[in-house]
Amino acid sequence: MSTELFSPLTLRSGGRLRNRVAKAAMEEGMAGPSQLPDERLVSLYSRWGAGGAGLMITGNVMVHAEALTGPGGIVLDDRAPLDPFARWAQAGKADGAAMWMQVSHPGRQVQAKMPGVVWAPSPVAIELGKHSKRFGRPVAMTKEQIGATVGRFATTASLAERAGFDGVEVHAAHGYLISQFLSPLVNQRGDEWGGGLENRARLLLDVVRAIREAVSSSFAVAVKLNSDDFQRGGFDAQDAARVIAMLEPLGVDLVELSGGSYESPAMSGRPADGRTAAREAYFLELATHLAETTPLPLMLTGGITRRETAEQVLASGIALVGMASAMAITPDLCSRWQEGHEATERLAPVTWSDKTLASAAGMALARHQMRRITRGRRPTGRTHPVYALVCDQRAGRRALGRYRAWLQTRA
Repeated sequence: MSTELFSPLTLRSGGRLRNRVAKAAMEEGMAGPSQLPDERLVSLYSRWGAGGAGLMITGNVMVHAEALTGPGGIVLDDRAPLDPFARWAQAGKADGAAMWMQVSHPGRQVQAKMPGVVWAPSPVAIELGKHSKRFGRPVAMTKEQIGATVGRFATTASLAERAGFDGVEVHAAHGYLISQFLSPLVNQRGDEWGGGLENRARLLLDVVRAIREAVSSSFAVAVKLNSDDFQRGGFDAQDAARVIAMLEPLGVDLVELSGGSYESPAMSGRPADGRTAAREAYFLELATHLAETTPLPLMLTGGITRRETAEQVLASGIALVGMASAMAITPDLCSRWQEGHEATERLAPVTWSDKTLASAAGMALARHQMRRITRGRRPTGRTHPVYALVCDQRAGRRALGRYRAWLQTRA
């Protein structure tokens, strides 16, 4: 068997990952009081950190307290205490893995019941048919709001470094704010932030520049980017190649490739336009093509569960293999691979005809396993998706009340 999977990777900033396996980001939805990480996340990342992977990437940490995808989101801004984040960072790093924080702004992908703001490059609402009303109506950002958002990303990255994280990953995929600016379907601006790809990429490039100026040269900076939005007329693989080339001179260590958005959930294997099938390594064909031309190391995430698939990904020119739901059901999967074993259980894909509900149920299944881990229980592949979705909604309702009260105290 190939040993490349367990060879180290040295980053441009000087950091070193002990192997080529990463625990990719999943939105845990486990914010404690004041939208801070608590002992549940410490317990979860202690378990993952001991599982052998070379890199841990947190789920979304929001840079703007008034803009969360859901009420269980973690917020790190200039008013947040650092001690809870320091404990979180140490938990992921304790057994030798690197620990990166994924930093994000949801833009228009905000639930309608949430307080706060719903911003986008242009006032283009999310179109999900009968589910469209589940999301707030977006307003176009002003130039001042765009500038303030760039500053928020830099502030969060700087605080992450102070808390002991080894790097940050800027979330520019899956239809979140930066991805919205990159998309010609959502970004219909006529100023310097819209139009051609150079303008649509301006927010991402400014965020990366601001972060690089705010952190030390040895602190890793990565970007999560869609290889394709999987929407006709949207951001595509050719755009991705050009954006990666724009990122190369800015000191980026790694680009993680994924795909899709809430409107086309290709990241769960269910794109809206049918150009990729639900299988392992959903985006490997696109990533392989990008790897032939990009000077930056690439990480591929999406549906990988078996060592054979992971080795195929590395053989295709990809530097790092990312796994999300596979780690939710088998937190020590990397160690198992090193010992010559595979996972004994897998999360079955949710194949309901309603792709929006299926995607939500799939995420709920993963979060249900994460909650089991925090309670000291073993994950199980026998959880019914309806049960997981109901539990997730109940947890969300409780978190929404806490978030509303917290936001009022900050005001």
